[in-house]
This record gives sequence, structure tokens and C-alpha cells, in this order.
Amino acid sequence: MDTPQISAPTRAPSSGVVHINTRHTNRFTVVGNHLTQHSELSLTAIGLAAHIQSLPDGVRIGIRFLADRFPESEARIAAALRELEAHGYLKRTRERLPSGRVVTRTVCYNQPITDAGPAAVPEPRPRPVRPTPEPPAPAPAPETVPAPETVPAPETVPAPETVPAPETAAAPPPQPDMEKPSPTPVPRPPLPQPQVPDLDRHRAATDLLAGLRRHETRLLLTEDDVRRLAPAVAAWLERDAHPDAVRRTLVADLPEPLTHPAGLLAHRLTALLPPPLPTAPAREAVPRPEPLQNCDGCDRAFRAPEPGHCRECRSDLMEAA
Repeated sequence: MDTPQISAPTRAPSSGVVHINTRHTNRFTVVGNHLTQHSELSLTAIGLAAHIQSLPDGVRIGIRFLADRFPESEARIAAALRELEAHGYLKRTRERLPSGRVVTRTVCYNQPITDAGPAAVPEPRPRPVRPTPEPPAPAPAPETVPAPETVPAPETVPAPETVPAPETAAAPPPQPDMEKPSPTPVPRPPLPQPQVPDLDRHRAATDLLAGLRRHETRLLLTEDDVRRLAPAVAAWLERDAHPDAVRRTLVADLPEPLTHPAGLLAHRLTALLPPPLPTAPAREAVPRPEPLQNCDGCDRAFRAPEPGHCRECRSDLMEAA
């Protein structure tokens, strides 16, 4: 009973993570700990870098494609890409094709790079500072008249050599280049506004937006969204668009998945705004017929502006005269 059990398994740690590793034989990607345990990258940037490294060459990794693939917003994905560029895991350049179209070339590195090369390679040692050549002993004496010849020493002064060029050019210059893709988004056009404020029309627009969730549960808007979009719907109603037609336009053909319902409605209310109805042409005034009168002579009815004799009676009177 007192014989030690040599083959007994080691006891698991009392706290912390426990790894159970299985050897991969297919569909795996090797990712360095310098990335997964990076102390300055955000968790979004680390996960995005691991995802990009697992993709084959030629796959498009634009911000919109990644936003459709993952639940993060375009702003967070753009910030993560800038982080990877800043730490040398990603490089994006804009090139113009022969057709004139401008495309973005993206290069992913499994080892972070800098202008001096991969970060895994040890940095070159700084060149030893060469001692400044002291002027010769006879220099101060008047015998060494060609003092100006010794002045060109600044041309060979090792001061520029003491400042390592890679260190000064590695960090600052990439930052402006990395931030070039950020201002590319085109500003959205403003929401349409009604020409004449109308309280009843605005109330109808608010009710229409708040009731969209009855027709489509994904169009659940906040009070701020309803307040912001109500003037745009009022502009549609001002142009004689029927509320049912506006509702069908906003609800039809929704994308899947729908992550930003308020943004989609703002785009449709702006891009699909109908034109005002043309003014109806004024109808020409139809001449009214003259009223009926009774002839004073034969008592027959005839049309005339004033009472008197009909045409036959007038002719008889003229002949008698």
C-alpha cells in the first residue's frame, strides 16, 4: 500500500486555464504568440489579424466585406486595421489600374515589419561613434595657414551617422500613410425636409415610423431615430405620397442581416424621395349661355341678355316701321 504510484497523472492546476491540445492535420493556421499575446493591440485587432492570416490569397478583405462577415461595426473594423498597420502586420497601398480605376492592395505579414525589415530580425547595432578627429598639434600655430581646408570637417562629421536613420523613419512616416484610408467615406446627403411645417403631417409621419415594427419586427426604432426621421417622412407626405405607399417602400426587400435599421430607412427616405406632383393645368372658363327670356310680342322663349322681343318679332317691327 505504501508503494508510490509512479504512473499517476499530474494534478491539474487549482486555478487558471487548462489546455487540452489536439494535433491538427488539416485546415489550420500557424499564428505567432507575438500577435496573440501582443500587449498594445486590441482584442478586435488580434482576432482580425488571425482571421486575415487564415484566408487564402485573393480574398477581398475590405471594411464592408468584414462588416458583413462579423458583428463589429465598420468603424471598429477600420480602427483595428489601422492598429495592424501601425504595428507592421498589415500594409495597404492604393494603385491606379490601366483602366483608370483606383484599387487598394493589401499585404498581410505573419511577422510584423517596419521600414527596416521584419521585426523578428534583430535590429542592426548602431554604428560606433567615431572619435572626432582632433586638429593636429601644429593647427593652432600660424604655420598651418590652410585652416579653411580643415573647415570642411562638417562634411565628414559623423553626427548624422550617430542618429540611426531607421529609428527616425520607422515610426512617424507610416502614421500619415496609415490614416489615408480613414477619410475616404463620402459624407451622406442630408435628410429631406418639408417645405412648409405642418403639425398634423408631422404627427402622421411619427405614427408611421413608430408603427413599422407591426409590419416588420426588425424595424424597431428608438425615440431618437423616430424624431430624426419624422421630418423626412413628412417631406414625402407633403409631396402627396400616400402613407401606405411610403410604408411599402420602407419595408420592402430588407437586407439580411439587418444591423442598422435606422440607417437603412434614412438612406431610402433620401435616395427614393419622389418628385413633387406637377401642377394641374387651369381649366378654361366655359362661356355660360345667355338666360331664357319670354318675347313681349309672341310670348315665345328665346335667349337674350335682357327681356324684349325675339328675332322674328323684331324683324316684323322693322318691316312695319
